Amino acid sequence: MAQVNNPRPGRDSSGAEPIVKVIDLCKAYGGIRAVDGVSFSIDAGEVFGILGPNGAGKTSTVEILEGMRVPDSGTAWINGIDVEKTPRAVKSMIGIQLQSTTFFDRLSLAEILQVFASIYHRQVDPLELLGQVELQDRAKSVFKDLSGGQKQRFSLATTLVNDPLVLFLDEPTTGLDPQARRHMWELIKAFKGQGKTVLLTTHYMEEAEELCDRVAIMDQGRIVALDSPDALINELLSGGFHKERAEKAANLEDVFLELTGHDLRDA
Repeated sequence: MAQVNNPRPGRDSSGAEPIVKVIDLCKAYGGIRAVDGVSFSIDAGEVFGILGPNGAGKTSTVEILEGMRVPDSGTAWINGIDVEKTPRAVKSMIGIQLQSTTFFDRLSLAEILQVFASIYHRQVDPLELLGQVELQDRAKSVFKDLSGGQKQRFSLATTLVNDPLVLFLDEPTTGLDPQARRHMWELIKAFKGQGKTVLLTTHYMEEAEELCDRVAIMDQGRIVALDSPDALINELLSGGFHKERAEKAANLEDVFLELTGHDLRDA
């Protein structure tokens, strides 16, 4: 595939400005260019995926957008605000779910959400937030007593405290069983249905294909392809690609779910 490293500039087809816009972003560590001239834009209400092998520059790119790292050059905007110049304003309108998170040991889930709300100077209903991730019955539980899937969902609830415009999800289904993974997919689709923009990183190609409107594939600090999953697949096939092993109409995960059920299980 031809290398793609240019943004979708200006407005989208509806005339609206993109909610996330990145132009010629660069970041080096020592002599290594982790992010090497990356440009892209994301429309409001879009689920956008960043894919790539370890060391491709995904994390550095996302952390610059989150205001956690300063780029060496280039510019990033969220909702028209320069991330580097006004990081506090940007952080007030985004939600960040990390792959691995720890919370206060002795506070209940409801109390933790109240603490997060106080940081943003907001009033929230913890039960309503927990209800969005189907944890309202665990409001009085402590984080360490939750199952793996419950911890991921609670982490997602904390990102909703400030009613963000953009959600950053880092490997949101890593370590989850098939039922919990599919349930997380439905939550992400629900956020898209609410008009929220989602930027996610994942190593699961099936997940990206299921959830993302578009994906950027990164390698060695650059975007090497950017389009919808279907368009990227069709481009590959049009070049004569074929698999030596034929795809089956079902896979082992389908067998697992058929035998054990699709319902979410919380230990």
